[in-house]
Amino acid sequence: MHYADYKTILSPKNGMNLYRGCTHGCIYCDSRSTCYQMNHDFEDIEVKRNAPLILESQLRKKRKPCMIGTGAMCDSYIPLENKLQITRQCLLLIEKYGFGLAIQTKSNRILRDIDILKKINAKTKCIVQITLTTYQEELCRKIEPNVSTTKERFQTLETMQKAGIPTVVWLGPILPFINDTEENLQGLLNYCIKARVRGILCFGFGVTLREGNREYFFAKLDEQFPGLKQKYIQQFGNAYICNSPNNDQLRDIFQSKCQQQGILYKPNEIFVNLQKFESKGRQTSLF
Repeated sequence: MHYADYKTILSPKNGMNLYRGCTHGCIYCDSRSTCYQMNHDFEDIEVKRNAPLILESQLRKKRKPCMIGTGAMCDSYIPLENKLQITRQCLLLIEKYGFGLAIQTKSNRILRDIDILKKINAKTKCIVQITLTTYQEELCRKIEPNVSTTKERFQTLETMQKAGIPTVVWLGPILPFINDTEENLQGLLNYCIKARVRGILCFGFGVTLREGNREYFFAKLDEQFPGLKQKYIQQFGNAYICNSPNNDQLRDIFQSKCQQQGILYKPNEIFVNLQKFESKGRQTSLF
């Protein structure tokens, strides 16, 4: 861990990342890609120590409230958050100034802050987004070794639903020849149905690989799935998008199940709702 001071925290589209790097250890993580120009080891977390101070300044300068997004590039609930509580400080500011929140994580540590999330949702809109990748717990520990298990994330979704906080699931990546099975997909979809999620974001059944994360992914394949790296090389070469041979079959199952259950699954519809700010008493969206 090391500290850094920043001049701004919110992007032009009102997204923010409070840490840089991650210790979850997911073998497929795109944030390892060299295109993001991280000049330190990925596990050496860069802490934006002045993030709350800058965020407050930026929120106060905005002419009207909007949705604030966080967690897209770096999980806001890495283990360091337990001690530093930078995410919690920023959530308190979002609630204080009447902004909405769309937060994404793979960790049940978010339950620590459910008190603030409920307050934000009571004033405006709070949407909790949870990533689900594999239904099998043993496989989850192989491909996402240091993060909450899939069952723990499902339980987090249930807790949010009971608290009246709408949820969205990011489904993927689905790794070819590893978890690209109908059994895995049905298990994850059943979790989503039981937790009454409002939407499921899925951009195809496969994984993206590029310089930086490809090398790490292949090294982990050698450790966890001996011989599978060669199958990837033969099947995909250096392709960025590596779709499962079962992509079409899985897509049809996914879309059919979502339609039957009334779950949003078209990305543009979900993103419109994630980005649309609504004050209490004037909420018109499905969220």
